[in-house]
Parts: sequence; C-alpha cells; structure tokens
Amino acid sequence: MTELLIWALLFVAAIILIVSLQVLKVIKIFIKESISPSPFATAEEKEQFRLLAAQREAEEKAKPSIWTKIMGLKPMAEEKDLMMEHEFDGIAELNNPTPAWFSVLFYGTIIFAIGYMFNYHVFNWGKSQEEEYAIELREAEEARIAFLQKPGAGGPQINENNMEQSTDKEMIQKGAALFKTVCTPCHGEHGEGGVGPNLTDEFWLHGGGAKDIFKTIKYGVPEKGMVAWEKSMNAKQISDITNYVLSLKGSNPAGAKAPQGKKE
Repeated sequence: MTELLIWALLFVAAIILIVSLQVLKVIKIFIKESISPSPFATAEEKEQFRLLAAQREAEEKAKPSIWTKIMGLKPMAEEKDLMMEHEFDGIAELNNPTPAWFSVLFYGTIIFAIGYMFNYHVFNWGKSQEEEYAIELREAEEARIAFLQKPGAGGPQINENNMEQSTDKEMIQKGAALFKTVCTPCHGEHGEGGVGPNLTDEFWLHGGGAKDIFKTIKYGVPEKGMVAWEKSMNAKQISDITNYVLSLKGSNPAGAKAPQGKKE
C-alpha cells in the first residue's frame, strides 16, 4: 500500500507540474499581449501567410524521411531516372543502390570477424569454448567440495568406513524428508519398491548394513540406473537417509515388491 501511495502522489505531482507549466505559458502570452498587442493581419497578409505555409509544407513533404534514408528507398517520382537500358516483356529494371542498413551490417560483420579472429586465434586474449567448459567444471567441483565441507554438512568425517546406525528421531525425520524428495520415484513412498528394490524386507542387493547402504547411496549403481548422490548431497544428508532406510526394516508396507538379493 505504501508503494501504491507513493506512485499515486508522484503521478498527481506530475499532473500538477504539467498544468502549472501550461498556466504559466498562458500568463506569459496574456502579459505580452497586454504590453504590445499583436495587430490584426489584412487579407493580403493572410494570403501571404497561407502561401508561405503551403510552400513549407510542400518542401517538408519533398524531403526524404529518416526511414527512407536508412532503407535506401527512392520516391516513385524518381523511378524514371533509375531505369536501366534493357527491359523485358514491358518490365524495366531499376538501378537501385544498396540500402545503407545492409552496407552497415555487411561491413560490420567483416569488422567483427577480424576482431574475433585476433581475439581468439591470434593473440589468444579470449578463452575458447573448451577452456570455458573446463573452467566451469573446475569451479563446480570446488563449489561442491566447499558445500560438503561447510559446517553442519558432516564433511569428510562421515563416510562409508565409519558410518554407524543411529536411532535419533530428529535425524530419521530429516532422512524421511530427503527420502520423499529424491528416493520415492524409484523406491516408493514407504520404501515398498517400484523401479528400485524393496527397502523394508531383509533382502539386499548391495548389502543391508549401515556402511553398505551409505556407500550405495553415495556412489550409486550406474549400471542399474541409480545415480551417485554424493554429487548433490553432503555426507550428513546421506547419513540421514541411511538411518531412515534402516528404520524401515520390517515395516511391511502395502504393495511391497518381492524380495531381491541376499537375506541379511
């Protein structure tokens, strides 16, 4: 509301300013006419003014517009001067010059190409697409490492070698929220399985221990379509999901997928 009020006040102020300028203009004219009144023109003078106005209007119409100059267009009245000597079937060809905009564009591309060549291939001031791509990959990797090492991310302390199961409710709740976001499409809303295996029974394809599950989530299973989540999640987040998956054991959700792998 405050912003609308400010804009409304600005609009009213602008209107008042415009009206004030018009009133000032009228006052100036009134004072000027009061001091030295303009004499009324005679019939001859009015005719002269009319002829002068008509002459100025004709001259303005004869002048080519800016658009006509840019496009290199010629008026229809000048076509007879542009006709070439030959014609065919009653059709004559006009010798129109190249439009100015085309010439500017054409020579501009030549200048740009020369500058581009010297910048990227002669003096090597600019970076090629391959170099820019390599730099972006390096920056992305540095950003990922920084993200994984920031406070609260678990950093390098948590890994597949020291991962231990936890029954902390807050940790499991965080893991459940992450699971619903990234794991549900393949493993089902309650871990019952879908494209991926059932996570609630005692059978596991890649090990059912805390370290095994952490490793599977972290590095993924590319040959079966599971991505490596270490590229988008930190160690603490992977640990939370691992603990949530371990908490699902024996939950027996409806529509659970048939067991796969070895019993543990």
